[in-house]
Amino acid sequence: MLRIQTKLALFNLLSKLVFSALFIGFLPLIIEQINIRQTDNELINKREEVISLISEVGIEPFIVPDSTGGFGSYNILKEEYISLERGTGGEEWNYIDIAQRIIDGETIDYRVLHYSLRIDGDEYLLEIGKSLSSITYSAINIRNIILVFLVLFILVTLITDLTYTARLLRPLKIITGKLGETSSPSFDTSSPLVTTTEDFIQLDRTLREMMKKIGDLFKKEKEITVNISHELMTPVSVLRSKLENILMHENLDPAVEAGIEESLRTLHRLKTLVNSMLMIARLESSQYMKEENVNLSELVSEVTSELSPLAEDGGITILSSCESNYLFNHANRSLLFSMIYNVVNNAVKHTPPGGRIEITGREKPDRFELSVSDTGNGMSPEQLDRLFTRFSNRPDPAGNSTGIGLAITKSIADFHNIAVRVISEQGKGTQFFFFFPVNSL
Repeated sequence: MLRIQTKLALFNLLSKLVFSALFIGFLPLIIEQINIRQTDNELINKREEVISLISEVGIEPFIVPDSTGGFGSYNILKEEYISLERGTGGEEWNYIDIAQRIIDGETIDYRVLHYSLRIDGDEYLLEIGKSLSSITYSAINIRNIILVFLVLFILVTLITDLTYTARLLRPLKIITGKLGETSSPSFDTSSPLVTTTEDFIQLDRTLREMMKKIGDLFKKEKEITVNISHELMTPVSVLRSKLENILMHENLDPAVEAGIEESLRTLHRLKTLVNSMLMIARLESSQYMKEENVNLSELVSEVTSELSPLAEDGGITILSSCESNYLFNHANRSLLFSMIYNVVNNAVKHTPPGGRIEITGREKPDRFELSVSDTGNGMSPEQLDRLFTRFSNRPDPAGNSTGIGLAITKSIADFHNIAVRVISEQGKGTQFFFFFPVNSL
């Protein structure tokens, strides 16, 4: 996809190239007409000069009685010539055409002005010619100059178009930059965009108003989520306590006991879901502290130690290679543990027996990369698109998942400015990448 600046520049360039192509196509005809007109004007001016000279000195110096009764003069390169001779008839001449003349045994094509004049009762014929070869040479020079100028014109205008459009569209770049930097509806609505383009002023004003409305809606949603979650915790705790008390009764019917245990499992899932929703709401509201320096290698070891028994029960091997003692500053250790735990636990659940999970940590100059890859079932492109969307993943039948674990993972990553990337292919497994910034703030 092309940016609008590039499209504008390409359109301007294309329009200039089309115009230039048409101009170059008509250029020979244009130059020919210009040359003909210029040459004819030169011939007429020379004619006037000759007539003026004859008027001053008379006709005698140009007519030699013992010769053929004429005058001829041409330059050394035979590009021009002037001929004056006695006329033979009463016809008046005043036209320009192309004619051949023999000079020193060489036949040369000229553009010739023919003009008859009468002096002291005698008729004379004046011819002034310019060789076609000199006219053609002049046309070639004119064409080359025009072509060079045309190329320079296109290059200069292309550069100026790019520069001008870049400056013109700079406000749009600022707006998109603001939108790209925010991970939540925290768009700065207090500082309007400074620009002289009315369209961008309206766009900025509309976006600020829209982001303010979205921010208010998100704030209300968080408040509702927190309030509902708090309100749900009390009845859930009461119900759980009552059901547990009932289970303590002796001689309880087995069917009733099984129903109560199922209800307790449902309440446990509900409590887990409520706590998860509270965690996301608090993460999005930045209610957690980030005051710890976390050794990522030790954190990965804790996660693998906790999940290794579950993996062994399922016939899955967990391999960990995170030798660097990289410290991630200004972080919340428990949240980072949950972030990595959710991904590794999800890999264990979706990897068949005999599969393998690899956790690798690499320290690079500008970041620390942590990857979690498995040989599980993988995901389709549609599943990848909604991977971090809440409740997009169906909870597992065993009741160990609420469909919100990866949404919590993404919220924790955003809270710590950690970039997340996922690669997956159905039947070949999934790989998660976490890119930790070098100096977290």
